[in-house]
Amino acid sequence: MADKAKPVKKASSVKNGYLIFYNAVSAALWLTVLSRVVGANLQGGPLVVYPAVGEFCKWTQTLASMEVLHSLLGVVRAPLFTTFMQVFSRYAIVWGITDLFPELAHGSGSGDSYSSSAYSSMLVAWATTEIIRYSYFALSLSSGGKPPHALYWLRYHAFFILYPVGISSEAYLIWRAVEPAKEAVSPLYSTVLFGYVTLVYPPAAYILYTHMMAQRRKVMKATKVSEKKAI
Repeated sequence: MADKAKPVKKASSVKNGYLIFYNAVSAALWLTVLSRVVGANLQGGPLVVYPAVGEFCKWTQTLASMEVLHSLLGVVRAPLFTTFMQVFSRYAIVWGITDLFPELAHGSGSGDSYSSSAYSSMLVAWATTEIIRYSYFALSLSSGGKPPHALYWLRYHAFFILYPVGISSEAYLIWRAVEPAKEAVSPLYSTVLFGYVTLVYPPAAYILYTHMMAQRRKVMKATKVSEKKAI
């Protein structure tokens, strides 16, 4: 006798509701970050961005630790390693760089006009990416996997521009923090930052970027197959 087909396990309504809520709240928080960054730049330029949004952005990004927990517990199917890498790289910035050396974002002291601009461009890239990503997940979950086409397109194309902008801005801020870290923290921390930005960041950036490219190819291929079947 042939084996009976196993029934497809439906997603828990509680889990689905929680993920919709989490993604919707996260999208709203990052929209707030983006609006504050844009507003501050219009009013006073990059030099006033950190006072307007720095603390709020730090805690908004800190909330992303939930995504590592989601992956670890199997709440979502995201790979744990790449999820951890993405979250950790952001933590390194908001806690290990701008929180310790706010003058870099201010463009004063050890900072300069480029570092304050890098802080603004980094937040614009982060916020735009997260607004797209969280909105996509929230609307996809709430619509049975049918988010708006425009959001679907942005989800798998916007990173071509946003990722290089974000990663280069992050790298510049870390590089600028190497020197002041010697006195403000310790020579060891300065060495760690130097090693991180020169030895860890390039391969990590490559791994994350190629991971996103692979995701895009997989989704685009599946979309083409489903479209052919529908004809």
